[in-house]
Order: sequence, then structure tokens, then C-alpha cells
Amino acid sequence: MIHSDFRCEFYLIRHGESSSNATPGFAADTNFDSPLTEKGYEQARLLGGRLKREEVRFDRVYSSTLVRAVQTTETMLEGMDLPGMPFVKVDALIEQRMPGWRGVPVEEVYTPEMLAYIRRKGLDFVPPEGDSHRMVQRRVATWLEDEIIYNKDLSGTETSLTVAIVGHGAATRCLIHYIMGFSDRFIERISLGNCSISRFLFDSEGWALHCLNDTCHIDGSGA
Repeated sequence: MIHSDFRCEFYLIRHGESSSNATPGFAADTNFDSPLTEKGYEQARLLGGRLKREEVRFDRVYSSTLVRAVQTTETMLEGMDLPGMPFVKVDALIEQRMPGWRGVPVEEVYTPEMLAYIRRKGLDFVPPEGDSHRMVQRRVATWLEDEIIYNKDLSGTETSLTVAIVGHGAATRCLIHYIMGFSDRFIERISLGNCSISRFLFDSEGWALHCLNDTCHIDGSGA
């Protein structure tokens, strides 16, 4: 049972631009564990600077174990003037895997026939040798429930937390889909820019959305 005075604000953050992001045109990343580009590092610094200005203080910070998410987390914390702050690296937060399509041009994969098949299958479509959206959603949601939401030592007590989760585009969309209870058709319609912030509150009343895909620190609209 969720304590009436339990409150957790989540910052779901996508990593900065990676080398794979910078070379579009393929159905899946040519390098699954690709590092940040210089632009990606700058995006992460801008993110950290914004969080510092807004006086955000995280009680817990989690990152995917993939290098681009780890580099984003480290650079974000440096921008917050918190270099070396410990954070937890979580395998469950890694990106959707599609190894059978790595390095294959988009036009060769997403033929009209394949797109029609993917739409029919929805969350249950499994790319070659990879993970369906449903598999990714189950992985990330189960981790979140076990770690915080249904962790009785936390949610069963009078506790207020601010938590950062630094992850990936598809995996974070799957988590947002789980939180919001959208229909299957919406999962591909959630736009998440590099180093974007999506904020959610969870308390005894359940989930509430505060913002989605906030990139004002990147595009300068909120500077």
C-alpha cells in the first residue's frame, strides 16, 4: 500500500547525441554501445546547467549501463556542480535491441509490407534477434516497480524523493507508455529529443504528468 505521504518526482532523461544518432539512415544503431559526440556532451552540459539554475537536487540517480547514458549522467552531474556524485548503473534500462537490423539501410527494412506487419503486431512485434516493445516495457517497468514504486521500504513510508533516470529513446517511450496507459498506437508518436526531460509525479493518488520532451535548455527557448 502506498503511504499517503509518499511522493516521488521522476525526471526521465534521454541521453545526449551519440555517434549512431549522428549517422542516421539505418534501421538500428550500427554500434549498439555508441559514445556521445561533442554535441552530445554539450547537450548534457546544458542539461546540468539548467538543473543547477532550477536548484534541482536528486536523491537518487540511475543510468542505463550503455556508455552514452553513463557519459550523459556524468556530464549532467558535472554541470550541476556535483562531479563524482555516485549513481547506479542499471542493465534493465538499456535500449531496445535489434541486432539483426544493425547497419541495414532504412529503405531495405521498412518496406510497405514490413510496415504493415509491424502495425498489425504493435507492441508484440519482435525485430530480428531483438526485443519487442512489450519486452522492453516489461523490463523497465518491472525494475521501476521493484526499485521504488512497490518498494515497501520507500513507498510504504512518509518519503519525498526526486529521482533521475537517464536512458534511451525507445526504452523511455516504453516506460512513458506504461505510466500513461496509452493505446499501442501511441508508443511511436512520443517524440523524445536528446537530453530531453520528461517529468512525472507518483504518489498515493497514482501517476501525474508534469511535462514531456522538454528541451528548452537545448534550443534556448527557456534560457
